[in-house]
Amino acid sequence: MSANAPNPGREAEFTIPIGLTDDEGRIHKVAVLRKMTGREEAILADRRNQRNGGKLVSELIASCLVRLGELPKGGSNTVERMYSADRNFLLLKLRTLTFGPELQATYTCGTCGESIQVVEDLDQLPVKMLQDGESPDEIIVNLQDGYLDKDGQVHTALTLRLPRGDDESAVAPQMRQNPSLGKNALLSRCLKSLGDVPRHRLEALGPKILADLTMTDRRLIDRALNTSAPGVDLVREVVCGSCGGSFRATLDMTNFLALA
Repeated sequence: MSANAPNPGREAEFTIPIGLTDDEGRIHKVAVLRKMTGREEAILADRRNQRNGGKLVSELIASCLVRLGELPKGGSNTVERMYSADRNFLLLKLRTLTFGPELQATYTCGTCGESIQVVEDLDQLPVKMLQDGESPDEIIVNLQDGYLDKDGQVHTALTLRLPRGDDESAVAPQMRQNPSLGKNALLSRCLKSLGDVPRHRLEALGPKILADLTMTDRRLIDRALNTSAPGVDLVREVVCGSCGGSFRATLDMTNFLALA
């Protein structure tokens, strides 16, 4: 076994959906993870990490990341520079590597209220990889209602970049207090352009721009980020055994780091 080969059983190699671009423009997409140990149990139990989900993910992945491409091991700073889609993918693989792919999940039917117990297979979750020619920094959304500025002009062409780990850490306190306001803060950090609104104006308004958008337009943004963007598809199709109806639900992560 070469010095760079993963240790079978304890380590595994994965290709992440987007990759991390270094200062020379090279993209590093092949990651090697090792199983979680008592060190990571301490990271999970640290109250400072529990207060900031973004920081927790950074510390956990950084601790178990043996290498990423040809990059030198850079700790949590490297992981914070990664796109959230790659972080979520690695977190999923870390859980599977350590505990196995089966996850006990519970969903509630919106029609009859029945509680549905499901064993999810994390290895079967669809993963969309970034395709050649696509950019994680050019997510274009054509708003239906648009943003109405102080001069009465409506702006409908919105461009975002995908969120990164440092974005998650920065908005974590707001997410804890109010998920909707936290979401506005996250998207404002990722907002690159909005019609003809000057850049300095975008930065001055910040989350207020997102708060002023209609629910219709906010749903369009969600769809662009959650459906079209690279990463793991966490939306599941669940069938209710009681009423026979089906519904879509986000993967239940309650037991994510518990042994199935």
